Amino acid sequence: MFGLSRQETLVLKSLSTPQKIQDFLETIPANHEPDGDTCLSPRRVLRERRAHCIEGAMLAALAFRLQGRRPLIVDLEATSNDFDHVIAVFQEHGHWGAISKTNHAVLRYREPVYRTLRELVMSYFHEYTTDDGKKTLRGYSRPVDLSRFDHINWMTSEEDVWEVPNYLCDVAHISLLSRSQIARLRKADSIEREAGKILHWPKP
Repeated sequence: MFGLSRQETLVLKSLSTPQKIQDFLETIPANHEPDGDTCLSPRRVLRERRAHCIEGAMLAALAFRLQGRRPLIVDLEATSNDFDHVIAVFQEHGHWGAISKTNHAVLRYREPVYRTLRELVMSYFHEYTTDDGKKTLRGYSRPVDLSRFDHINWMTSEEDVWEVPNYLCDVAHISLLSRSQIARLRKADSIEREAGKILHWPKP
């Protein structure tokens, strides 16, 4: 199915709920990219046992696809002095939730309790800070269905699938804040900044 091996299919089909997908991603070490930037396909994530946010989101989206759901990801857009974050999104009983692969104590899994995609995205707002406490989340993409990239074999490619993040950079994003709101933002407290420094998988 989708060019996956029998073993890959068995592993991914065993992730039959959002909770199981998230739990599985927590067992995969962070991809610290020791040899340079990567965008690994789900096949390579399973084999190499490493992933950063977009790689984890694509694996989660593929697991959803094998459940009969659409393989949807969303780009969370930050200011130029911070990094975007990519999540896999899903709906249950009309409410949105998210799978998130992160190496930090924040920007993690979201239960499917949000009535709109904007509500879901805003749940990340206060956690999305730089080391000096600036709140940097500014926008989000509409859900991107990864089936649009089937022609590049995003699920099983042995090459980095740069077309996916490049598309996320170019696609339209919806702004979250007005200029006046941005001007009045308070920095995160010192204890919030310390929480953001906790790492699940420290660099070797």
